[in-house]
Amino acid sequence: MVSGGADPQVATRMIGAMNYELYMGEALEEARAAVARGERPHAAVAVLDEAMVARGHDRVLETDDPTAHAVIVALREAARRVGSERLRDVTMFTTMEPCPMCVGALLASDVDGLVFAMPNRIEGAAGTCVQLADHPALTRRLKVVSGIRRDEAEELYAASAT
Repeated sequence: MVSGGADPQVATRMIGAMNYELYMGEALEEARAAVARGERPHAAVAVLDEAMVARGHDRVLETDDPTAHAVIVALREAARRVGSERLRDVTMFTTMEPCPMCVGALLASDVDGLVFAMPNRIEGAAGTCVQLADHPALTRRLKVVSGIRRDEAEELYAASAT
């Protein structure tokens, strides 16, 4: 896992050259929209070939659907737009490290990479609480970069908790 302060060349070799700051900024903007709708500030942006193909935020409260997490919402939209359930070469940007359900969905859809702003100390499944993103017993793996715009994400989460 590459943290936000790591050598950017290492991160580039892991997922490929792209503007992490830009796409995480889009995810943070989506998180602000979630907060405005009364949801948690969890948000995700799917990127393919330097283009955002989908974005989403938690819709759990809005839909009474416990699976309507930001990553799932963005995956569904990306699959619809790409025209395939296989999202090879997609990188998912999230404001917080995804939970086990969401990491499982990323793996099942063949997403290539995951970039998240801040760790999820309660249920993070990309290394913080459990490692599903790069588990040796699984046939699929996610390339992971963490810590991009972490301070902004932490401020947003702190402000929405009050």
